[in-house]
Amino acid sequence: MTDPFIPPYPEPPKNRRGLVKRFLRGWHSWIHVLFEKSYTMKMGEIRMPGQTMYIANELPLVDRILRGGTAFPKHRELVRNLSPLIGNSVFSANGEDWESQRAMVNPAFAHTALHRSMPLMVAAADDFLARIDAADRGRPIDIDPMMTHVAADIIFRTLFSQTLDAHRSNIIHTAFGKFQRLAHSASMLRLYGLPARWFERRSLRPAKAIHDVFRPIVEARFEGFHQRGDAPHRDILQSLIEAKHPETGEPFTLQQVMDQVSTVFLAGHETSASTMTWALYMLAECPHIQNLARAEVQDVAGDQPLAAGMLKDMGAVRNIFRETLRLYPPVAFFPREVPCPMDMRDKHLEEGAMLVVAPWLTQRNKDNWACPHAFDPERFDDPANAEMAKQAWFPFGRGPRVCVGAGFAQQEVMTVIASVLRRYRLSVPEGFKPEPISRLTIRPRTGMTLLFGAI
Repeated sequence: MTDPFIPPYPEPPKNRRGLVKRFLRGWHSWIHVLFEKSYTMKMGEIRMPGQTMYIANELPLVDRILRGGTAFPKHRELVRNLSPLIGNSVFSANGEDWESQRAMVNPAFAHTALHRSMPLMVAAADDFLARIDAADRGRPIDIDPMMTHVAADIIFRTLFSQTLDAHRSNIIHTAFGKFQRLAHSASMLRLYGLPARWFERRSLRPAKAIHDVFRPIVEARFEGFHQRGDAPHRDILQSLIEAKHPETGEPFTLQQVMDQVSTVFLAGHETSASTMTWALYMLAECPHIQNLARAEVQDVAGDQPLAAGMLKDMGAVRNIFRETLRLYPPVAFFPREVPCPMDMRDKHLEEGAMLVVAPWLTQRNKDNWACPHAFDPERFDDPANAEMAKQAWFPFGRGPRVCVGAGFAQQEVMTVIASVLRRYRLSVPEGFKPEPISRLTIRPRTGMTLLFGAI
């Protein structure tokens, strides 16, 4: 019997740290401020100079908040943090504004239907394999920027009907890393009631660098449609350009299209890149799980090109996807706003307070999962875990504001994992251990170097 592999996570101290120590620990990563009881508490309370924060970790509370939809709006701190990147889009809007935006963007997601998007994903995965083939495979390869490239390429093809070259991919990877760092620092300062304008201003530059990658595409297509009726592609961008308000019939402005495109692009590539990075790392650490998954891919697909129907029969690969998201949910915390004074458990919540639901905590709670920090994809085949798989697993959220790209992400990540496994044997360089940090998403602090050997 192989001992379960415990992938790296910040070892929580036994007791809560003081305000200053929490600030120093949290300056680089949110998950580093957690202490032992954070993982099992029913509901926590943190009073900070600039904000009171409540963390709901009890399953009925989690369900109530997530299913409440617009009754628990996205917190203003989250909206402010992401504003330079996504503006007032469907991700950050609240109330009636969110409802009308959601109605306008929903038709665009027909282009993410699995049978339509699968060829794009396979083509992007094949291009990724070609880049690995061309690299010096005798040396460790940092897959962190490469996962950004393949995930961004897939969403680029789906959004714009274009492939993404290495130059623009590197701009996105570098700029988003800088944006995360600066936005995280600004948010930390605001929570402590400290001035954050320097970091806020600095974050505008990497946000612009990301926008500049696809702004020319959006502007040309927007102008072509509204001035000449051009519609050269049936893709997400075209659907957003043609969308009309459900009541007024007004289309999105150019800036509104840019905001929605930025949201789809950010949500469609960054979260998937994080998942693929951690999944391949854990497979590299667990040869027995890697071998089982590889055998499954070979049995289902043989030497044939991957097709959407094949993924349905890859239960082991699907479980790897689900277990990766349990351990490393790309978005570790969902901050909501308390809309009016209310009571939850033994706490009286003030209006405007931050109410946090945390996949990172609930999905690692030992009351919900046995060996909660261990990588064990087969746990999802255990009937005893069926209820927890519904209640204590929510990396895509739940309720009205659940991520509409969940199925797209699953297919994308499974396609890349299956493509890699049928070509290479993954391993970890001696002495390498990544450190997860949580800012806007959970990524390895200094990259993810793996070895790609022949099968």
